[in-house]
Amino acid sequence: MIRSTFLFSLITVLSVQFLNAQPKYEFRGVWIATVNNIDWPAGGVTDPGQQKADYIRLLDMYEKNGMNAMIVQVRPAADAFYPSQYEPWSQWLTGVQGKPPSPYYDPLQFMIEETHKRGMEFHAWLNPYRAVHNIGSSSVAENHITRIHPEWFVTYGDKKYFDPGNKEAQNFVVNVVRDIVKRYDVDAIHMDDYFYPYRIPGKEFPDEASYKKSGSLLNKDDWRRSNTDSIIKALSLVIKQEKKLCRFGISPFSVWRNNDKDSVRGSDSRSGQTNYDDLYADILLWLQKGWIDYVTPQLYFTIGHPKVDYAKMLDWWSRNSYGRHVYIGHGVYKAGTKEAGWDNPNEIPNQIKLLRRNPNVQGSIYFSSVSFQRNPNGWNDSLQNNYYKYPALLPPMRWIDNEKPWPPIVEKEIDDDSIIQLKVKPDPRNHIPIKYYVVYQYAADSHSETFGNVPQYISRLITTPDGFKLKEPLSSKHFSYRYVITAVGKNNNESDLSEIAILVQPNGKWNFYTPHP
Repeated sequence: MIRSTFLFSLITVLSVQFLNAQPKYEFRGVWIATVNNIDWPAGGVTDPGQQKADYIRLLDMYEKNGMNAMIVQVRPAADAFYPSQYEPWSQWLTGVQGKPPSPYYDPLQFMIEETHKRGMEFHAWLNPYRAVHNIGSSSVAENHITRIHPEWFVTYGDKKYFDPGNKEAQNFVVNVVRDIVKRYDVDAIHMDDYFYPYRIPGKEFPDEASYKKSGSLLNKDDWRRSNTDSIIKALSLVIKQEKKLCRFGISPFSVWRNNDKDSVRGSDSRSGQTNYDDLYADILLWLQKGWIDYVTPQLYFTIGHPKVDYAKMLDWWSRNSYGRHVYIGHGVYKAGTKEAGWDNPNEIPNQIKLLRRNPNVQGSIYFSSVSFQRNPNGWNDSLQNNYYKYPALLPPMRWIDNEKPWPPIVEKEIDDDSIIQLKVKPDPRNHIPIKYYVVYQYAADSHSETFGNVPQYISRLITTPDGFKLKEPLSSKHFSYRYVITAVGKNNNESDLSEIAILVQPNGKWNFYTPHP
């Protein structure tokens, strides 16, 4: 009986450890919103030196938190955080729309370089159709597209939007995206949920003239959805035309459609507005057609929420991924609000545990950056010390590219019996751009089946594509180590293992021994 109880307890502990274990591959992103200076740059800070320092400070925090991707808003309202032939400089960068930074710099180029230095991805976040954020107070430059082509736009509430039914407007947005992908080393183009805007009670979106002009035989709702479908397809094509490895991701509202509207494919939810019926965004079609590479549903709700339950929606999205990646959007900004459940420090940890149990979900993105600066509910600590304690490699998208780099070439030597030096360089046969190298460190008696598979043995990621030298002092104790090094390509595919080197210490001398295969 005692033995049975012990075995049951051991199995239970191992099961819990397995369920909560950190995966080797996991997307861990943060949204950095620039509109209204929500996250960066800080309101009123127009000095480029301060802006750079603040962005680096954010990266340092997120590196410590275990993140591996930044989703930065570089086009919040038909404006630009980079020099553009199509759109003026953003007012949230310099205070006045159209005014360049002084002294001059290219914020997008700077952010990409700094982000990549840390082995993180940079996803360029664009709002597709918002053109003037606030008609009464926004700065609008003379060369802004709303002044050049006012016929492309409609006013809804206090904002101006591109008319989604206007083909010239669509082509303009496609050209803006083409320009970014062509000129910048962005890892992805990311768009949020503002295609057709959220409904304003009692006000119809003013596109009747555009609908009539189209001559479409579709009803207006289907026509609106077809407009959104057409730009998603066009964007998908142009992104891949410019750069095969650049991905395309969408972050929709949490609910595609309630099951009272679609009993077969709808979710068990009671959302007041949905993607399909109100925002005219048929996300499932885009996934099914392969037009987008990942989806990040904004599940800014608690587990057990009475209308939109995080757990139910997590399951629904995972069952409707069509083989594409799903990164869950977490609403950390709700900590400290009056909304029920968000005062619970276990809410985000429990959400992470749930998604990790689902093989069709590959990670998380958190909204938004400013929330982490106050360590809400101690979640920074939870990520650093537990859930993101070990690095995670970015999950590869094998439908884009499935080719692995060649393993790196590793040369080994010892200096003064106390320093290990590994000289790592790319194999000359490799033609896939290297994103980073992964250094695994093991005890000498480790089982070989764990090599390259267990994230807690990742010693570091090194982001110098041309190679590096690794020097480490050896412990004075009689320890032995195994080092394994791999190369990860820009397509996020990891190479096979480098030659396994066992470091031993016979008679006080350190040597390398390479075992027979």
